[in-house]
This record gives sequence, C-alpha cells and structure tokens, in this order.
Amino acid sequence: MTAVALWRLPSALWGDAQRRALWGCYAGFAAALWLKTRAVRLGLDRSPVTDLDILLKHYVSTAAILAILSYIVAMYGTSPGDDGDGAVPRHVAVSRWVARVATKAALGALALMTVLFFTVVDRSRPSNHFLAEHAGQPGATAYMTVFYAFLTAATVVCAYQWTSQTLRAERPLLRIGLGMMAVAMFLGVAYVTSRVAFIWVSVAEPPARAVADRFEAVTEAVQLLVFVLFALGASVPSAAAAVRRWRHWRALAALYPLWRDLMEAFPAIPFDPPAGRLRELTRTDMPVGVRLDRWVHDIGDAVDKLRHHVPDELLPAARAAAEAGAPAGEERPTAEAYWIRSALRLKSDGAPPGPAAAFATTPGADMEEEVSWLLRVQAAYARVTAERTTAVLRTVGQSA
Repeated sequence: MTAVALWRLPSALWGDAQRRALWGCYAGFAAALWLKTRAVRLGLDRSPVTDLDILLKHYVSTAAILAILSYIVAMYGTSPGDDGDGAVPRHVAVSRWVARVATKAALGALALMTVLFFTVVDRSRPSNHFLAEHAGQPGATAYMTVFYAFLTAATVVCAYQWTSQTLRAERPLLRIGLGMMAVAMFLGVAYVTSRVAFIWVSVAEPPARAVADRFEAVTEAVQLLVFVLFALGASVPSAAAAVRRWRHWRALAALYPLWRDLMEAFPAIPFDPPAGRLRELTRTDMPVGVRLDRWVHDIGDAVDKLRHHVPDELLPAARAAAEAGAPAGEERPTAEAYWIRSALRLKSDGAPPGPAAAFATTPGADMEEEVSWLLRVQAAYARVTAERTTAVLRTVGQSA
C-alpha cells in the first residue's frame, strides 16, 4: 500500500480531484497499516495516552474511507448528458447522496469515537490485540461499533458502485480492476459485520481468550487480503499507462545523445539548454510522454536546420557508406545517422548557411512510429565513428 501511495504521489500533486482522492485513500490506509507495526506501536507506547496507536489508526482509516467516498462521488456523481432533468441513474443518485452525508458522518464518527475512547474504553494497560483483549467490555464495544458503523456504510456503497461499474466497463483491464475492487469491498463488508457480531456477542457471553485471539488473527488476515485486492484492483487499469510511461522513459534515455548533440548545435530550439543525462531523465516539470514528443520535434527541427549547412552530395555519400557497412535491414537509419554526424561536423567547422540540401527520412504515421524510427537512427548514430564521418566528408570534397 505504501508503494502504491508513493507511485501515485504525482497524481496528488498535479492530478485532478479524482486522482487526489484516490491517493488520499492509499496514503490513509498505508498509514493505518504502519500503525499496526511493532516498531510504531512501541514508539507510541511512550506517549502519555495509552493505546494511542489504536485511536490514530482509526483516525487515519476514517480519513482514508472519506477519501475513497470522495473518489466515488467524483467518479460517479454525474452521468453523460446529465442536465439535472429527467431520470437519474441509480449509481449517480447514490453518489450524490454520499456527497451530502459522507463528510458530516465522518466528522460525527470521529468526534463520538474520541469521546468514547477517553471516557469509557478501559485503557488501564496498553493493548497488543485490542479486539481480543477488550472482548466483552461495553465501553470498547460502543467505541468499535461507531467506527464499524461508518466503515460498514462506506464499504457497502463502494461494493455497490464498483459492482455496478464492473458490469458497465468495456475495457478488459478496467473490468478486471473494478471487479477486484468490488470483491475487496464485499470481503470488507464480511470483515466488518463479523467483527460487529463478535463484539456484541462477546458482551453477552465473553469468549475464551484463545477464541478471541484466533478470531482476531483470522479477521486481520481477511483485512490484509482486502488491502491487497484493493491496491491491485485500482492499479490494474493504469498498468498499461505505467508500461507506456516506462517505454517513453527508456526512449528518452536512448535518444539523449542524439538530442543533446543536435541541441548543442542549435541551442535556440529547446526551451532550456540540454542538461546532463541524469538531470534530463529525472525532470518532473512535464509528463514523460510530452517530453518525448518535444524531443522528437526538436530533433526534426534541428535536422531541418542542418540541411542549410551541407551540400546536396552528402545524402548519396551517406547512403553509400551505409550500404557498405550497415547491418542487414538497417541501411536507411544508418544512412540518416551518417548524414547527421557529417552535417554536425560541417556545422561545427563553420559551414555557412545556404539553400536547403536534399534530405530524406522515414516519417511516421504517429509519435510511436517516429520514436521507433529515431531509436534506430540513434543506434546507428552511436556506431558511426569520427573516422567514418571523415571518410564520408572526403567523398563529397569537404575537409574534415
């Protein structure tokens, strides 16, 4: 859960209300899970408030639940063409009802839990297993009932909405993700209702400690399964986007030498002068896909400007050099790489601008094809040595 929260942190900083709400849910549940760890609990045991970790865990869990309800409202609170007239789809009506009551219910639950925690819950000694150790105690039962009432209502709403959306989803990954989240919520409902039943039955008939410990262990395992299914389900629909971002980042890393050399030759083209590889690859001022698209256009603009510094004879000379030494099937990108290397040499040697020379490339139908082509050009560009560049320039009568 912590890993997913960190992965989605950019969406909290630059995303819309839906993404911020979803991140808030991840962050809240991650904090709740950390509060269950022994190290955090031991640290909080030093505070003057006994069982402070329990109260904080329920605070952040309530905040996480409110965040996921906000996500539900943002996602499903409107319908296409909804103008406020006519029949409103049931899932939209549910979302609007949630929007009206969720925040008030959460604040009311937090206030009542706080009062009960400090007044009626037996905190005479720290608890390692709160539910098992307080089974049968009316004060703890009242406290937990308030928390579980809010949690039950939220999980039922989420289960309904995600089941409904699973049936409507058209994309397979989205359907899988929503289905996993719906299953997680149904398990959550079972988890909460079983705990509510246990604590109230325990008031009438206190269980043996071994039974209480066993029950808490089983329900804790169910809770962890809920978290896993929820985190995976919410991540599945964005898996394709994550893979795409990774491919774009790898393309940036591969194209960096070609882009840098061209931008150093024409520093007026990029918005900022090219920085080192690490700095360029870790920029966060724009999405990686947008940056890759900009690099593709920058490279194209620079190549177009290079045409004014070379003779027409350079293109056939580059093609001849590529035919003589390129791997099979890589003659065209190798010819373009020879041409760029040679043109950059002429530009750096002070070749004056003139009419645009002949040049041919392989235009792509979209950015993906353009990137694929430039990656082949970059691979060939890395193989073109200074000696080979000099040889090409000599064939067209240019000194090097």
